[in-house]
This record gives sequence, structure tokens and C-alpha cells, in this order.
Amino acid sequence: MNRKVFFYIGFFIVLAIGFYFAMTQVIPGFGDVKLPVVQRIKPFSFINQDGERVTERSVEGKVYVAEYFFTTCPSICPQLNTNMHKIYEEFKNEPAFMILSHTVDPDNDTVGRLKWYADSLKVNTKQWVFLTGRKDSLYLTARNSYVLDDPQNNLQNINDQFLHTQFFALVDRIGRVRKIYDGLKKEEIEELKKDIKKLLREHNPGERFSNNVFGS
Repeated sequence: MNRKVFFYIGFFIVLAIGFYFAMTQVIPGFGDVKLPVVQRIKPFSFINQDGERVTERSVEGKVYVAEYFFTTCPSICPQLNTNMHKIYEEFKNEPAFMILSHTVDPDNDTVGRLKWYADSLKVNTKQWVFLTGRKDSLYLTARNSYVLDDPQNNLQNINDQFLHTQFFALVDRIGRVRKIYDGLKKEEIEELKKDIKKLLREHNPGERFSNNVFGS
């Protein structure tokens, strides 16, 4: 009797494992541990390296990584974009993936300067986009949308501010920040790669970018 019980228990365990494995093969994202929602992206409008306007609509349906840098940075930015280039190389053939690199120094990082910088990296600028715009808009987006800097810094005079962050934000297809990564740490870059793959597999409901960054 006991042998029969153990046989049936073992049989159903094997069956359950087999079913779970089959579902992971059939349903994209099945079995993935869901990343939490950190923040929702507010509408934005910036200009890219080709002088074209880029808004939240431009990245709708895409998984993307957002960062902040400046082209004349002598310290962390070169290493940040060396690491970002590894992300680009990993996903450059994935049409549902993008990178948005925002300047923190729009007075000097003009459209022409960003074009020169993008060309120096030899990347597809339809996929890795370099953005400039009004300083206050760039900084508000970094803090209130991407959570890459303390929002309390918004209380300072914009002319006295200089944002310098080493963090990347991972955004899903419907405009939600799902995780923040230290762009200088090798282990976090590897984690970011894995999480991008998760979000590319993830099924999302047909939501759009929220006008209320604190909305649920």
C-alpha cells in the first residue's frame, strides 16, 4: 500500500515538473520571476542626434534602458558607455529594444555634438538614441520618471545644478521603470542583460504611458 502511495506521489511530481517545463517552452515568459514596478514614465519630449523629436510615443512597445551622461565627461561616463556598448552589442539585432542616452549638459551637448559622439561609437542611432533638450526637462525626467537621482534636488535652482549619476533604468514595453542598475558594476550589467531578456518575453496588457507619475 505504501509503495503504491509513493509511486503515485512520484508520478504526479514528475508530471507536474514536465507540465511546468512544457509551459516554459510554449508560453513566452512563463516561469519568469516578475520584476516589480518602480515608477511610471511621464510624457517627455527631447531632440535626438539627428535633430528629430523623440517622445514617449517613440518608445511605446519597446523595452529600453535610460541613462544620463555628457560627452566631455572625464570620469565615469566613458566607463558607463563602455558598459552600455556591451548591452547594445547583445541586443542590437532585437527590434523591440532601445537605449536612450540623455545629456546632462545641454548647453554644450548640441545636436551636432551628440551626432559626433554617436558616430564615434559606431552604433545604429535608431536603436541607441542620444538626446538633448531643456535642462530642467532633462533633470525632471531623470528624477521624477527614471528615479536616477533624488527628486529633492528639484528644489534647487536649475542653473546651480549638475546631475551626475552612474545608474541605468530599465523600462518595459508600456512605460514602467522595472529596476535600477549601477552601470559601473560588472555583475549588475550581467543582471541587466538577463532582465532585458525577461521583459522582452513578458506579456503586458495594452496600457499606455501614464500622465500621473504617482498613479497606480
